[in-house]
Amino acid sequence: MPRTIAIGDVHGCADELEELLEALNLKSGDRVIQLGDLVNRGPQSRRVIELARAYKIESILGNHELRLLTALRESRPEILKDYDLETIRQLHAEDWEYLERLPKFKFDGNRDIVFVHGGFLPKLPWYAQPIEVAVNIQVIDKRGKAAKRSDAPQASSWAKQWKGPPFVIYGHTPRPKIFKLKHSLGIDTGCVYGGKLTAYIIEEKAFVQVKAHRIYAHSKRLPDPV
Repeated sequence: MPRTIAIGDVHGCADELEELLEALNLKSGDRVIQLGDLVNRGPQSRRVIELARAYKIESILGNHELRLLTALRESRPEILKDYDLETIRQLHAEDWEYLERLPKFKFDGNRDIVFVHGGFLPKLPWYAQPIEVAVNIQVIDKRGKAAKRSDAPQASSWAKQWKGPPFVIYGHTPRPKIFKLKHSLGIDTGCVYGGKLTAYIIEEKAFVQVKAHRIYAHSKRLPDPV
């Protein structure tokens, strides 16, 4: 039976992505959905996009892709970070075309599952939330607004307040371990920070992981390595 497989944040870790895809032993008909942040921080953003195209991976827009595209579309180089510049140096025209086509989420109506990079505010229709929320949210601040952990370190995770439906599978918030709740599943396990790259096979309710080959970046919120 064909499988649906979600993969967490890759962040330019091409060797680990290739190793994970080989470990998954993909068959004809399998559907692979990558949860955004293919690029940046790690060393091989362009090769990651090449692998995504070669394996027909359905990726979702992450906050790193959104920032790159916003800077390009709106001529706003001031919003770019140092690692964005390295990614820009690597990318070719066909890579930008791939990024331009990324959707803000994918919805499986048969299973009532939505795949998204960041997540959603729980009191609003999930499908109508702006792209800035869907790709950036990690916590909900005291005003009830979407925020990142670094901006509201004492705030609660959006996922802890999400009651569904639908069930949400997401990345964006790196943690040392898979974050499974009743109505959501977070599978960014910090590969680029020396953690693991995680895949989740929905039909089997099974996880496949590969360990980072090395630490490519550092996080103030995570152990080193993860």
